[in-house]
Amino acid sequence: QVNSKQGGSPCKEQHVVLLSPVGKIEISGCETGVHEIKLPKMSVLPSGAESSVSCEVCEGPEEMPQPLQQCTAWLRAYFCEPATTGTLPLPAFHHPLLQRDSFTRQVLWTLLRDVKFGEAVSYKQLADLAGNSRAARAVGGAMRNNPVPIIIPCHRVIRSSGDSGNYGGGQQLKEWLLSHEKLQKEKVKS
Repeated sequence: QVNSKQGGSPCKEQHVVLLSPVGKIEISGCETGVHEIKLPKMSVLPSGAESSVSCEVCEGPEEMPQPLQQCTAWLRAYFCEPATTGTLPLPAFHHPLLQRDSFTRQVLWTLLRDVKFGEAVSYKQLADLAGNSRAARAVGGAMRNNPVPIIIPCHRVIRSSGDSGNYGGGQQLKEWLLSHEKLQKEKVKS
């Protein structure tokens, strides 16, 4: 049921919907790992990026596979108690893009590993970090194809001009996430 390698049967996918401060986030995955995180497409975001108390699973199976449990726990912490995300296990990912060896995968892992909460990098800086300083455009492509936004924080990649640039969840969501992180980071410091 879990083997989705070449020719194997597809894994048993399950879906969870997390009601977050920015709307419904849909998460899909199986026993092996998280497949995808779908952000709400929103034109209007809730005012204020203060951490919200509510971030609850509103639909999902009773028995959630471990990667989905870890993913929802991590996202809940991200919105409600960001300081704790560093201590939580990251869920396993089970998406072809994150399993094939490619520049996209390298960029996404680099971003996950090196760009911390409340920080931002430009496309070019991330290309440098991933080992190819001339690949800023390819970095943009990698961000567009990121199957697990927020956990792999493609919202932290901005244009060199300081402009936030594009985002799968829309520009307001990107700006909301960046200001949420900034506010939370200042709270932790004070």
